[in-house]
Amino acid sequence: MRHLKDGFVENQRSKAHLTAALHQYLAQENALHKTSYFPSYEILLDELRDYRFYAEDMLHPNKTAIIYIWNRFTETHIAEDAQQLMQEIDSIQTALQHKPFYAESKAHKQFLLKLEDKISALQKLFPNIDF
Repeated sequence: MRHLKDGFVENQRSKAHLTAALHQYLAQENALHKTSYFPSYEILLDELRDYRFYAEDMLHPNKTAIIYIWNRFTETHIAEDAQQLMQEIDSIQTALQHKPFYAESKAHKQFLLKLEDKISALQKLFPNIDF
């Protein structure tokens, strides 16, 4: 995200100093542990440089950009089995937010039973997950 209070040049200079310091640290840290830098800022500036990816203030990323960057992060830094778990949790969270037209209908009651089964099955595997 850009911080333009001090000006465009100062913002870029500040980012350059931070990036250089970070990479110097990572070079030292990699000798001890496997660490890396995820280039979310660079993705926003280089891949998502079109203003349709920015909020109305033209400085901050909009929801589309945030989702794109999050997807890139999960693809590169989160294990595939964890991604599948995240998708299952997301589908349950979405279903829990569902607002029925007819709460007393047979179809909605079946929907709720199926949802409860999904939640129970997931909680058997991961007892610490709470919905």
